[in-house]
Amino acid sequence: MKKMGTSGRVSTRELPVSPGEASETSRAIRAAALGVVLAAGAGAAEAASHGKAVYGRTCVACHGSDGKGALPGMRALGGKKGSLGKPDDALVKSILEGYQAPGAPVAMPPKGGDPSLTGQDAIAVLRYMREAFGR
Repeated sequence: MKKMGTSGRVSTRELPVSPGEASETSRAIRAAALGVVLAAGAGAAEAASHGKAVYGRTCVACHGSDGKGALPGMRALGGKKGSLGKPDDALVKSILEGYQAPGAPVAMPPKGGDPSLTGQDAIAVLRYMREAFGR
């Protein structure tokens, strides 16, 4: 799998992930990049509910119910300097592969520490976070 740069463009460096993870991450990033984040109509309500449920079981412990961070040193998800200012493809990649923010006291583990989290879960929770916390 090729590594995404900060601009959202693909570079030629290889990421150290297994083939299964690479495939899942690649599919999720492509879906987010293509804007296939949420189906219209009745599926939208189900997807929003699913994203909220994923956030509640996987993300809330560190990011807080309000998205402002539940741990000391965790920055807010929304707002001008929040993580949600990044493009969808970069955020889906961070959710699935983990992320260490500069200066943050802890790293976000891959899949938020939930090994059962899928690419579709990552897309749904991202959509929920954008709606709930802005950007």
